[in-house]
Amino acid sequence: MQKPLIACALAVALGGAALPALAQSKGDWTLGVGVHAVDPKSGNGRLVDGSLPTHVDSDVKPTLTFEYFVRDNLGVEVIAAWPFEHDISIDGLGTVGSTKQLPPTVSLQYHFNSRGKVSPFLGAGMNYTAFFSEDTRGALAGSKLKLDDSWGLAAHAGIDFALNERSAIRVDARWIDIDTDVTLDGAGVGTVDIDPIVYGAAYVMKF
Repeated sequence: MQKPLIACALAVALGGAALPALAQSKGDWTLGVGVHAVDPKSGNGRLVDGSLPTHVDSDVKPTLTFEYFVRDNLGVEVIAAWPFEHDISIDGLGTVGSTKQLPPTVSLQYHFNSRGKVSPFLGAGMNYTAFFSEDTRGALAGSKLKLDDSWGLAAHAGIDFALNERSAIRVDARWIDIDTDVTLDGAGVGTVDIDPIVYGAAYVMKF
């Protein structure tokens, strides 16, 4: 009974090993279509000299990634997304406003075991976050809210699960340093440290 089981297991293993992988060579480029969540860290700072604890909520939107391989296994990636929208709340006052933001990020990343069925990668880069369509409500209704754009570092990690020679399913997460100065009715009221984890999944195609 054990010999047929062993033979079956070997056949499955060899069959899996024979499947093509999503190898990445110099000059290749990939397109990823996915969905990602921007999840700000818990507690985003205190406004008005530390007297008002502030929180920014999460949002989920479709994303696109483009990666060009400057060397075998080494790529430059850009992520773009549909605008994320976040409610802003203050302890004791509830939801007081909202903002939309676009966080394009450029990363240099290295893909390990790119010729295997499972290929992890690590990357680092720069982020620029543009805030727009700020709105106020509740206790701040009628006031003018402004969030300054942000520059910051970003770190990226993920795993590609190859489906064939031209496509893979990717799960990934990145940390982004996003800090924005907040102005209310023209007066500076402090800084909000968003510093989110951005995580999700995508279908990646190689060209």
